[in-house]
Amino acid sequence: MTKKHKFDNLLKGQLPTDRVIFNPILMHFAARLNYVTFETFALDYKALVESNMKAMELFDTDLVSLISDPFRETSAFGAHVVFIDEGIPRCLHIVKTIDDVMDLKRPDIYKSERTLDRIKGAEYFQKLLHGNIPLNGWVESPLAEACHLVGTSDMLKQLMIDSDFSNFLLDKCLLTAKDFALAQIDAGCDMIGIGDTICSLIDKDMYDVYVKDKHIELIEYIHSIGGAVKLRVCGDINHLLESFKDLKADIIDIDSMVDLDNARDILGPDVVLSGNISSVDIQNKSKDEVFQLSKSLVDKYKATKYIISAGCEIAEDTPHENLMSIRESSIF
Repeated sequence: MTKKHKFDNLLKGQLPTDRVIFNPILMHFAARLNYVTFETFALDYKALVESNMKAMELFDTDLVSLISDPFRETSAFGAHVVFIDEGIPRCLHIVKTIDDVMDLKRPDIYKSERTLDRIKGAEYFQKLLHGNIPLNGWVESPLAEACHLVGTSDMLKQLMIDSDFSNFLLDKCLLTAKDFALAQIDAGCDMIGIGDTICSLIDKDMYDVYVKDKHIELIEYIHSIGGAVKLRVCGDINHLLESFKDLKADIIDIDSMVDLDNARDILGPDVVLSGNISSVDIQNKSKDEVFQLSKSLVDKYKATKYIISAGCEIAEDTPHENLMSIRESSIF
């Protein structure tokens, strides 16, 4: 049975009988493993794909992903992105007024260099994978993308003071997220990750008013074009779990500050939960300690729809033996 079959079965509720699916979030770690800078990883789809393939072969991961930095759609909208050799890119904000929102053009994601790069990455992955490994594409959620265009602090202010500005911009970002998701599904992705870390910084009422319906619409759309959906909101989402149970995402990532038992109680048995070992612990503890942390989660949740993973990205300085110990812990 291929890893793709095992993943599809997990989504259907057919639990694995040999080991829990292992899906760490690998970006800078994968780039360093392949001896390329993070800038190269973000700008060159071949470097991104080959770095992830190398990580999959070395650590026996069960999925591969096109995730890199959050500014692909932002670049397509026309923002200037500044790249750094070994750091997260910086984005120059282009939306300041309601007129800027109204003037913002719906980008052609096949003509923007950075969105096209990810589409090419999906195609290249499938040339190497032959459909045997699940492939995870990625889009920014409407609120996350709005924050990239406006600036996080300024966008959060707009949510409080100007509903027209906020809703018009979120609607435009939603259209582009749909366009980008469709292009990646067409290029061979099995699942689309939706990144929306900013949601952990807003309260439940604001989420329900501005974001929840956009999430539901985006998730329903991705399902309608044949893709599964993973929702990724880093940080403390305890206050949002009641809202998330209505989204019908296939997978929800759970960060280390969220109790998995509580998340399962609220979200129910049908969604796959992924997480939630601290990335700091994975980097800094011994391989035996990491193994025990992972093994305790595997033993507790292997009879549920569960993926073993860190709560967030694997840090680039994580010892290889520590990541390998998570894989070893996943075997029944």
